[in-house]
Amino acid sequence: MSAGTATVRYFGGAKAAAGTKSELVALRAGATLDGLVAALSASHGSALARVLAAASFLLDEVAVRDRSAVIPDGAVIDVLPPVAGG
Repeated sequence: MSAGTATVRYFGGAKAAAGTKSELVALRAGATLDGLVAALSASHGSALARVLAAASFLLDEVAVRDRSAVIPDGAVIDVLPPVAGG
């Protein structure tokens, strides 16, 4: 049973691995960031799963460190892969 939707926006390597810059995903009641990561990994494959394992996330423009955080209906989740620099 769907409890709403969230927009997932991909940046950098996450965008390349997902094959899209953003997508609308259905959320179940009580959906967490961990659950969303698992669902995205399953639907997009191992390349995105590797990026998601190392990525940082913003939930409505706020950094999320607790992946058990519940995602509210209408949320925007930004996937930010690690960046190399020097």
